[in-house]
Amino acid sequence: MTSMPLAKSPTSPWLQNRWQRATWADYVALRDDPSPERIRLAFNEGWLWVTIGAEGIGHAAVSDLFTSLLFLWAIQHPDQVFSSLGRCLLERAEVRASAPDLVLYVGSDYPQWQPREPRWIDLNQTRVPDLVGEISDTTLASDLDEKKHLYAALGIPEYWVVDVRGQRVFAFLLQENGEYLPGETSQALAGLPIALLNETLERLAQDTNTSAAAWLSQQMTNLNQRQS
Repeated sequence: MTSMPLAKSPTSPWLQNRWQRATWADYVALRDDPSPERIRLAFNEGWLWVTIGAEGIGHAAVSDLFTSLLFLWAIQHPDQVFSSLGRCLLERAEVRASAPDLVLYVGSDYPQWQPREPRWIDLNQTRVPDLVGEISDTTLASDLDEKKHLYAALGIPEYWVVDVRGQRVFAFLLQENGEYLPGETSQALAGLPIALLNETLERLAQDTNTSAAAWLSQQMTNLNQRQS
């Protein structure tokens, strides 16, 4: 029997979890490769980030918790329109791209896929999200540095970095000068204190993410009652 050579992985020339010099064509080749290998990409003006493989337990638990947070907020604010598109690729052709763990549009003008269109969000054709976030288990340094600059350059009004190991949320609000400054209250989820998110993360040390979400839901109800 003649053995067949293994197909070369499209990511084999690239370092993992590290920013490296690359062209937009390099990024597109990885984005469009039909290989079943699970990868996540980011690109920022000649710099490429490649991540391979599935997420770990800590990342998955916190990611599901914060996606639930967005839905819980929407349920308690039925007068507003919210669309959660977490992990969908955001792309401004030739310049920048990334797939944040959290992507939230507030308002009725959210992107919707149409047949024969690209599967990602084309930021040359639609507006930027109101909020994006990264769940940072092993990527905290990059998420607080390079990714922060990337999302600021895209003009995204609010950016969260959720520190899984430190059990805290860094929230940044975009200023008129195009730079992020820390914020204590969300703008996209108007009136939501970031401190409440930190308390919710702390509960994961002794509880499940579904129990933490249930606790957070009650805190949101109390908050809405005080504000009404």
